[in-house]
Amino acid sequence: MSLDSLDTARADYQAGKAAFERGEYRKAVQFLESAKTLVNVTSRFGGEVQIWLVTAYEAMGQRSDALALCREVSRHPDLQIRKQGSRLLYILEAPRLTARPEWLTQIPDLTALGDGDERDRLTAATIAPTKQSEKPAFQLENVIDPQRVNTKDNRFIWVALGAGVLVLGGLVWFM
Repeated sequence: MSLDSLDTARADYQAGKAAFERGEYRKAVQFLESAKTLVNVTSRFGGEVQIWLVTAYEAMGQRSDALALCREVSRHPDLQIRKQGSRLLYILEAPRLTARPEWLTQIPDLTALGDGDERDRLTAATIAPTKQSEKPAFQLENVIDPQRVNTKDNRFIWVALGAGVLVLGGLVWFM
């Protein structure tokens, strides 16, 4: 492998990762496949390229390609790449969970809307923002009149203090 092809592979690998992270999975697959053809697939770098390619295949919906490549990666000579490949294969082969329709939120398709369409501006201008009702910061609901509060001494405090002294005296006596 020449130094020139290795530089090209690294550039394609970085471009593929960047495209994947932007959600451009088709471009990611193209860049990563190009990088895979330029590197030794048994090297550590070749394994990393293949791992990213597996995730790009899965993101594009090419599940069979992702599984086939992941099975190859799980037999890679490098231990770390082999572990990553095995873990990824375990995830890919796991059964799919089914989600009920009421659990999901439908996001409307806005691709048909143009940037700066006159209709859109008119529609946005006619929709008035909804105001939320504001609650007062603090409000006392049931104010108690101090004149109606029973302030007579009912001697409860003396009974409670006496009981406390008896309990403490008992504890000291038994120690």
